[in-house]
This record gives sequence, C-alpha cells and structure tokens, in this order.
Amino acid sequence: MKIAIINGPNLNLLGKRETDIYGNESFEEFLSKLMEKYLQVDFSYFQSNVEGELINELQRVGFGYDGIVFNPGGYTHTSVAIGDAIAAIKAPVVEVHISNVHAREDFRKFSHVSGKSAGSIFGLGMKGYELAIQWFLTP
Repeated sequence: MKIAIINGPNLNLLGKRETDIYGNESFEEFLSKLMEKYLQVDFSYFQSNVEGELINELQRVGFGYDGIVFNPGGYTHTSVAIGDAIAAIKAPVVEVHISNVHAREDFRKFSHVSGKSAGSIFGLGMKGYELAIQWFLTP
C-alpha cells in the first residue's frame, strides 16, 4: 500500500514551535517511528510552506497512491484551490490537524478541506496521523 503524508505551512517547525500545542518531537522523528511500525506501507513524505507546491504534490500522488494523509496547516481555512485539488484527485484524503482547531480562534473553525476529504481528525496530536494510516489499512 502506498500512502503519502503531506504537511503544510509551519509544520517543518514541529518540535520547535509552540511546543505546548504541538509537542517536542520533529515530524521526521515521528515519521521514522511510523515507517518502523508499518512496514507494509510504502510512505512518501512532502512538506511545503507554499500553497502551489502543496497542490502540485496532491496532483502528483493523487492518481497513483492508495491514500493521502494531509495536514494543510493554515491553508485549511483560506485555500479554495487546495480544496479543489482534493476534489480533483482519485486518492482518498484524510485531513489531520494536531491541535483541535475547533477549540482555537473562530476563523480556524472553517475548512476548505474537510468537505472534500474522506474524513478529518482534529486535536489528537501526532496520533492523528497514525489513526489516519490505520483507517487506510482497514479493509
């Protein structure tokens, strides 16, 4: 099974930024553990702070992968284009957010991604990525 993990803006700073919300572990450290645990999965990983690059990656993997775990970061609330890209591809997308965006500022309660995704996971920390992977692996 091929699963792409795509992270949006500022997630390259995991382990360094707002550790009270996002924790002390870098995504690379976390990804290594996922790869060790799920040997049956062929993972690809992509992170960008640039909206167009995220759209390009969604389109690149969206027709050849079994699933996409996507944390669009702040673009969740602002990017119609990212929502349109998800609607245009065949691979199912599970939206993941480390923090509970519904418990934060009001503008974070709207998502251009949720309605185009197979499902969404909010507020369960890094465990949300693993839960999304488990969903893809469940027949």
